[in-house]
Amino acid sequence: MKFSKKFRAPTKGKLDLSKIRADGGSRLPDRKKCEAATAKLAERINELQYKLYAESKQSLLIVLQGMDTCGKDSTIRKVLGKVNPQGCVVNSFKRPTPVELAHDYLWRCHQVTPKRGIIGVFNRSHYEDVLVVRVHSIVPRSVWSKRYKHINDFERMLSDNGTRIVKINLHIDLDEQKERLQARLDDPTRRWKFSKGDLAERALWPKYMTAYQDAISKCNPDHAPWFVIPANRKWYRNYVISNILVETLEDMDPQFPSEEEGLDDIVID
Repeated sequence: MKFSKKFRAPTKGKLDLSKIRADGGSRLPDRKKCEAATAKLAERINELQYKLYAESKQSLLIVLQGMDTCGKDSTIRKVLGKVNPQGCVVNSFKRPTPVELAHDYLWRCHQVTPKRGIIGVFNRSHYEDVLVVRVHSIVPRSVWSKRYKHINDFERMLSDNGTRIVKINLHIDLDEQKERLQARLDDPTRRWKFSKGDLAERALWPKYMTAYQDAISKCNPDHAPWFVIPANRKWYRNYVISNILVETLEDMDPQFPSEEEGLDDIVID
């Protein structure tokens, strides 16, 4: 059985995040062994990314979504820290700019999808338009409810054009978020990451959970699967995601391009 299967969001029925333990449960593997394995997996990701870049026929898009403090930034650093920066492009999506608002809601994401040979990371993504937009009633239900189909069509098109998509929900619980928010307040070097607005968003947790459950359940095809990753324990989060990415890249099976003929006869003076 593939490692990733355990963390794949259900393809039938509706996801219930309340039934998934954000701490990974009581029977976790040994932390030191996981950290050692994660380091080796990082090297393997780097090897596969090098082949992907050289081949330049397909790309990988990693979508990271989760509540505030879920660890999107640290996931990128820890899991993809060994990858050559030339072959990995990270895009973060915050409040839309006036230019972005003047276009359709998918425009800002579509223009930065990874080109062939590249691993692209979306730190937040097009899913914000069925999450925060829904929770805050920025547009009416008649508008956002149509977007699940738009998103499925968008991801189908990317897949058909050679982009493999892996969507990761970094699943933490309320208690863990409380600890992480408090840690930001207590550390002068991290206070810049804290906003009073974080508390207002925290109060909307139940609405966000409902929005996440719908988004994941409605947009979870085999060519663009969602994985729900227990993210309370950062070391376990990194281990799981690293395994999923190695599994995905190995399945993509990038190959070095064929060399020119006659290279064995070349002598460089």
